[in-house]
Amino acid sequence: MFDFANPYLLNLLWLVPALFVLFYFGQRQRRNRLARFGQASVIAALMPDASKYKPTIKMVLRLTALTALIFVLARPRAGEKQHDETTSGIEIMIAFDLSNSMLASATDDPNGPTRLDRARLMLEKLIGRLENDKVGMVIFAGNAKTQFPMTTDFGMAKIYLGELSPSLMEYQGTSLAEAISMASNGFSQDETIHKAIILITDAEDHQGEAVETAKAAAEKDIQVNVIGLGTAKGQPIPVEGQKGQFIKDASGQTVLTTLNQQLASELAAAGNGIYVNGADRDALSNLSDQLNTLQKSQFKRHEYTAAAEQFPVFAWIAFFLLVIDALMSNRKNSWLRKINFFTKK
Repeated sequence: MFDFANPYLLNLLWLVPALFVLFYFGQRQRRNRLARFGQASVIAALMPDASKYKPTIKMVLRLTALTALIFVLARPRAGEKQHDETTSGIEIMIAFDLSNSMLASATDDPNGPTRLDRARLMLEKLIGRLENDKVGMVIFAGNAKTQFPMTTDFGMAKIYLGELSPSLMEYQGTSLAEAISMASNGFSQDETIHKAIILITDAEDHQGEAVETAKAAAEKDIQVNVIGLGTAKGQPIPVEGQKGQFIKDASGQTVLTTLNQQLASELAAAGNGIYVNGADRDALSNLSDQLNTLQKSQFKRHEYTAAAEQFPVFAWIAFFLLVIDALMSNRKNSWLRKINFFTKK
């Protein structure tokens, strides 16, 4: 497979014919100016060292070198390969809470790390423990949407973690039911593969029906595990991007947010999973042990070999052409000066 890392730069190739047209009209204008001084054959005799063809040859060399340099900038690549291998694992769908309350402190200290930052760190460590499993992500607040579908590319999953922010959500609030429902729909249709949802949230549910939705997921053999973030002590919710400002209610009072551990535990129980508090030292170990209770199933895993960069080839072509151009003068070669290919003696 052959492609370009920067294909939009190939539009610069329009410069090549444009410059050649300018060169053509420049040469034509030059001949017209010389024609004012007399017949071409007479003027040519007065300039015996001037080559008729070398300016065109040099221009062709330069334009070819320019073409090669444009290919260098576009970064041609070739040799990408896909390898399919059979492995065993489970499918894990992460449901990540991106309501504004996740910007509040995860501890009793108002200046402590945010729930969002702690959630990112925990998930990054958790993904690092996964081996042959598949992982996907749903983000939610007042509504839910898929952040990335089921994949074995854990590197890509970690990149997405760094981009998570409440600003990604159009509607605020917390709809745990919609999050669990969308996560349940994100799994493959293969019933032989065991599945689990990891719901990471402060469990402040504004919509209701979350426990019923977790039960429905369990009936489909989807395990629902919950990571709770925050504490029972109320914390103010910072306004994103405005340091020192906090969200207030309609009466002007600062809104406080707490972790609803009771609801989080009920969700895990209804989903045949476990609840862990994100502040616990053994939270990740306990969650990993719970996931390991699910039997591994075989599925195909796609591995890609990165395409090799081909731009050095074009760089060398451009280099040699420019060297030839620099060494070539506009004068005739000495051994060709007395030869006329187009007239009879």
